[in-house]
Amino acid sequence: MTARTASRLATRQVSSRRLHSFAGLGRTLIKDLFDPYRPELHYMRGPGPKWREKHARAYAAGPYSAGELARISI
Repeated sequence: MTARTASRLATRQVSSRRLHSFAGLGRTLIKDLFDPYRPELHYMRGPGPKWREKHARAYAAGPYSAGELARISI
């Protein structure tokens, strides 16, 4: 194998790697743009009715009723 042949092979390998990398980037971009999975639609958005029922008792027993503000001195 001559130096020129080795140089050509190395150039082909580098360009092949770049092409492969570019193709992978394109596949990832297409997948991310058109992927129907949206995890924010599947997660809980807040406490449910059991939590509210349990904690409503704690608020009712507190020193301030609903809507009343605490007075503080500055």
